[in-house]
Amino acid sequence: MGVESQRVEEYRLTKEPYYLPLGNEVELFEAAYNAHLPVMLKGPTGCGKTRFVEHMSWRLKRTLVTVACHEDLTASDLVGKYTLRNDETVWQDGPLTTAVKAGGIAYLDEVVEARKDTTVVIHPLTDDRRILPLEKKGEIVQAPEDFMLVISYNPGYQSVLKDLKHSTKQRFVAIEFDYPQPDLEETILQQEAGIDADTAGKLVKIAEKVRNLRTHGLEEGVSTRLLVYAGQLIHGGVDPVTACEATICKPITDDLEMQRSIVEIIATQF
Repeated sequence: MGVESQRVEEYRLTKEPYYLPLGNEVELFEAAYNAHLPVMLKGPTGCGKTRFVEHMSWRLKRTLVTVACHEDLTASDLVGKYTLRNDETVWQDGPLTTAVKAGGIAYLDEVVEARKDTTVVIHPLTDDRRILPLEKKGEIVQAPEDFMLVISYNPGYQSVLKDLKHSTKQRFVAIEFDYPQPDLEETILQQEAGIDADTAGKLVKIAEKVRNLRTHGLEEGVSTRLLVYAGQLIHGGVDPVTACEATICKPITDDLEMQRSIVEIIATQF
């Protein structure tokens, strides 16, 4: 097996990621994949977007290259650049180029956090050309049919300065995510945290009440991910109130008055 093949194999999932469908998102994603269309996942932090992509890559038997976008991420970081190795200048493919060449799924998580020039790079991959220009190398990589581009972002958390341009949004099939319905969220917590139905039910009730505080000054509600963390701590023997304070209360707000309100909500259940 060559170096490139080994590198690609590092991105292949070896275990099926647990995912509980909340609607028709699986069918939509598969239809977009079969039609060679790019997909945009929209929804709040920690509601399952990344897990969904992992599940779909397993389901479709594709390698998954995930890029956690940040404000210092450049187009070169995505596509590739020349680097020095043993006194030689060699080309190093970026994660996006690796995914394209492998015919895998490239997942750009929170894409609006990246610098503006990165969205220009992905445009040729999102229309009928399906190409990735490597300008520094003077090459054009044609994406194989198996390749798929997926991006995600949180519409409710972006400012005017950090939002996707309409010219970018309108290149994607959009799938919207939200927090699961209570019964489904309880099932997820039991599966992911190993807790009983009663404890899962209490955590979901806490989450519902905390999420309602978004109309009273809380920036964003508690995510399903944080509920799983709480369940895992409780399953590990941590006192439920202490676990909830550490995973639900303190991570989502620094406002002491808001923290007190959340602690009161937790106390009503545990």
